[in-house]
Amino acid sequence: MQEKSPDTAGFVRSRVRKVRIDAEQAGQRIDNFLRRELPGLPKGRLYRVLRRGEVRVNGGRVKAEYKLVEGDEVRIPPARISQASEPPAHSADVMLERVLYEDKRLLVVDKPSGVAVHGGSGVSHGVIELLRHARPELRDLSLAHRLDRETSGCLVLAKRRSALRELHEKFRDGRVEKNYLALAVGDWQLGEQIVDQPLLVTNRRGGERHVVVSDDGKPAQTRIRLSRRYREYSLLQCSPLTGRTHQIRVHAAAAGFPLVVDERYGDGEANAAARKRGLRRLFLHAQSIAFPDDTGNDLHFTAPLATELQKFLERL
Repeated sequence: MQEKSPDTAGFVRSRVRKVRIDAEQAGQRIDNFLRRELPGLPKGRLYRVLRRGEVRVNGGRVKAEYKLVEGDEVRIPPARISQASEPPAHSADVMLERVLYEDKRLLVVDKPSGVAVHGGSGVSHGVIELLRHARPELRDLSLAHRLDRETSGCLVLAKRRSALRELHEKFRDGRVEKNYLALAVGDWQLGEQIVDQPLLVTNRRGGERHVVVSDDGKPAQTRIRLSRRYREYSLLQCSPLTGRTHQIRVHAAAAGFPLVVDERYGDGEANAAARKRGLRRLFLHAQSIAFPDDTGNDLHFTAPLATELQKFLERL
């Protein structure tokens, strides 16, 4: 357990520690390992202690991209870190109620809109912090993938480091199928399309991430087809074939069908009209996710359409 001594209000000073890497911890980058061991340590400071050699693995210096091996001994230097406040108990309990599936290796939740997958960038507590608070024994709980804060639906977490490595391999190999429901402005008459446009992440003022279609970006493909029409809207089934930031939202907008109440990439007038009809959030829902288990059988998880989205469709 990490020892800490009192410091200035809101901060604690961790003490020097040596950690022996076990099989579950092996395979991860040293910088990712340190983020967990020194929660709240500013990113710049973390990389400085690595560059200066304050972190040692088996007595020697390592770079940030070094991948830990079972049996490695890691020296973690003392650091002044922020002391995270406890998440509200009721929020943690609500997250437990949204668990769709759990076994010895995996945990799948129906993430609500408005909750980040993890804390940071002005967010105190995300799904991962809430679940760790509600289930302290899940100290190695990790995100297998991510959802935008505004997006609801299926989110897979790994309870063991070995399960996380296997899931990441399945994502890389294209063996994970994700399906989203998205309500877009306009009458989709394009049949089934694969939007194939590279995406580039840029930074707006204040560090806010923004994604644009650009030849300088990374390859990105999304399969889109019509599910049903609702007045001036089209309910779309979207399957991302790659996993880029804001991919569905940017691809839909680039195709001329911006998502409803998308404040970043959507249509301002259409967003205002939807808000007048009672919709207060982005209409994007991770409906299902599927991938093979260790025996080759398919695991398939589904999250029902969020209540506020279903009610909006019923009013149309």
